[in-house]
Amino acid sequence: LGLLLEINKQEKVTWRGKFRSPIKDQGVYPRPYQSALPIWIAIGGTPGSAIRAGSLNLPMMIALLGGRPEQFVPLVKLFRETAKEAGHDVSKLDLGIASQLFGADTEKEAVEQFYHSYEKLMNRVGRERGWSPLNKAQFDQLRGHSPLIVGNVQQAIDKILYQQELFNNTRFLAQLVTGDMTHAQNMRSIELYGTQVAPAVRKALIRQ
Repeated sequence: LGLLLEINKQEKVTWRGKFRSPIKDQGVYPRPYQSALPIWIAIGGTPGSAIRAGSLNLPMMIALLGGRPEQFVPLVKLFRETAKEAGHDVSKLDLGIASQLFGADTEKEAVEQFYHSYEKLMNRVGRERGWSPLNKAQFDQLRGHSPLIVGNVQQAIDKILYQQELFNNTRFLAQLVTGDMTHAQNMRSIELYGTQVAPAVRKALIRQ
């Protein structure tokens, strides 16, 4: 990360670190089209990573893949407090939230199309990590209380706005789980997100 930041700041770099051979006055090409590449730190829930992002004044992206969204609020607070203590302008520091999302015209369609793919994914990962198998009742509970967004347009809007209220994030990333869904189903989910969900979220935030 330190080397990447140095490369971002200047064309020729002299560097010595732990994990690669030293670099002496080497040019790194091609240079970014803009003044500098936008570098984000993506985290899954480690406080040390939030502290690193805040102290370096780098935008942070949190992957909300489990638990309850409220559990991540202290992490965001730590990120912003660390940035402030390091002398950075917190009001200009971006924060992104990533949640798994699948939408359909009705809640019933979304659940029927998404559940079996999600079940396969979670149970495959669960076997590697020692989780108990996921069942339909647990899935229904996850849709209600976890960051997982599966449902109709209004349900997606409500959940994204709830997360924005919690975190005051500047970016939202909808993470697709394609699985066994058909191409048409995935394209419909993307279409609903782009034409209805995202515009409604932007409009609601402008009113605030």
